[in-house]
Amino acid sequence: MTAGVEHVQVEGVDVPIYGVAKTIADCFKHRRHIGEDVAIEALRDALRLRKTTVSDVMRYAEIDRVAERIRPVLKALQ
Repeated sequence: MTAGVEHVQVEGVDVPIYGVAKTIADCFKHRRHIGEDVAIEALRDALRLRKTTVSDVMRYAEIDRVAERIRPVLKALQ
C-alpha cells in the first residue's frame, strides 16, 4: 500500500496520492471491475502524454502481479 505513494501539498496540507504508474498498474489489477478497455486507454494516454515511463509502469506491474497482462499491451502500443 505504500509503493507508488507521492506526497503533494494542498493548501499547506501534505496529501498522499498514488502516482500515475501505480494507478495504471492498479487499473490492470482491477480490470474486471473497471473494464480492460479503460485500463488500456489509461496506459495509452499516460505514455502518449509522457506522464510516466514503461519502466515505471512495469515496476508497479510486478508489485501488483499484473506484468504478464501488461506486456502484450505495451508491445502492441509500440
